[in-house]
Amino acid sequence: MVGGGGRDSLLRRRVGDWDVATSALPETVASLFAGSRYENRFGTVTVPRAVPPQRVEITTFRRDHQYADHRRPDSVTFTDSLDEDLARRDFTVNAIAWGRQATDASPRWSDPTDGLADLDARLIRAVGDPAKRFDEDALRLLRAARFSAQLGFAIEPATLEAMSGTAGTISYVSKERIGMELRKMVMADPPSGAFRILADTGVLAGALPELDAQRDVPQDKVTGDDLWGHCLRTVDAAADLGGDDKLRLAALLHDIGKPPTFADGHFIGHDSEGAKLAEALLTRLAYPRRMIEDVALLIANHMFSYEHRWSGAAVRRFIRRVGREHVQPLLQLRRADNVGSGLPANAGHVDELESRINAELKQNAPLTLRELAVDGNDLVAELGIAPSPQVGDLLERLLGEVIADPSRNTREALLAQAREWSAT
Repeated sequence: MVGGGGRDSLLRRRVGDWDVATSALPETVASLFAGSRYENRFGTVTVPRAVPPQRVEITTFRRDHQYADHRRPDSVTFTDSLDEDLARRDFTVNAIAWGRQATDASPRWSDPTDGLADLDARLIRAVGDPAKRFDEDALRLLRAARFSAQLGFAIEPATLEAMSGTAGTISYVSKERIGMELRKMVMADPPSGAFRILADTGVLAGALPELDAQRDVPQDKVTGDDLWGHCLRTVDAAADLGGDDKLRLAALLHDIGKPPTFADGHFIGHDSEGAKLAEALLTRLAYPRRMIEDVALLIANHMFSYEHRWSGAAVRRFIRRVGREHVQPLLQLRRADNVGSGLPANAGHVDELESRINAELKQNAPLTLRELAVDGNDLVAELGIAPSPQVGDLLERLLGEVIADPSRNTREALLAQAREWSAT
């Protein structure tokens, strides 16, 4: 047993995946397990577990050779030495193995790079020469920052210095892999640790330039904080609020529209610009389309301004504009933004708005075209008009009437209103 499974077991953390290393050649491993699949030329065989979709990856002990593309070795040589296999790994805390070697009577820990000591010291340290480790595989730059945030470990000084020296190699990492690491970083508690490391080492500029552009942009929020500091406070606040990945991502990206809209100390239109930039960024990083749309919607609407004098209809129009499924995440985003600005979470009377929204939702007032008592076919039949954009316009106007006064949502009232509008 090698890698993160052993590390997390020792730290009493939940283990997500188990990886196994063996002296057996891939063909031998594949022959032993039904349904197994030889994944790649690096000696990895994937074996399905009894409870899908869990699986175990079994990799033959190997030595790596030159990494011409700063991501994967040009070639590998299989070996029967566990120590040689562990010596090629990224960080000492991931180079610990549990098992029985050929001469062992019982299983034991194998730790040729002193990873157990670094676990005790809570350090992320590269195996061997740190500059060489990062130059071999630039993805390790992101993994170092992510492990530091997830585990709450510091990065050992020489390893941190090597990250700065090799930061430019991040350009060799695919956008999809950067996206995969970003997903994991935002779920750390707190998330900001990973992003501070990336910014301080220069990795952020190459990996996520839209975030790096927030550095040194003045922000009149918390004394001493620039825009970047505000966003880090906001994403940490989202995590403290128990936010899921969507909320945390929206918190991290909510102000990326500010740098391109900054003029005379103002950020006019940064919410709509930020939504566009977030959509482009997350598309580039291969995020799921639904996630992209949800995050962009939250960013586009995060500057809402609630007032006590809002009528019930105004509250319903707010729900209609945002969508029932998005109002709670949006309120949580505002709370996180408040905290990131040095304000109480309830600044702007968020709690009052939430209470009023919940009260409206309990009434089940119609808020979508689907909930109207009439549809397009009814209008076509009643008014004798052909299906056209006019029908859609009439339905939208009718919905506005119903949101203003839910009691009007009857077939008779709506058809009468449609006839009146059509006659004028």
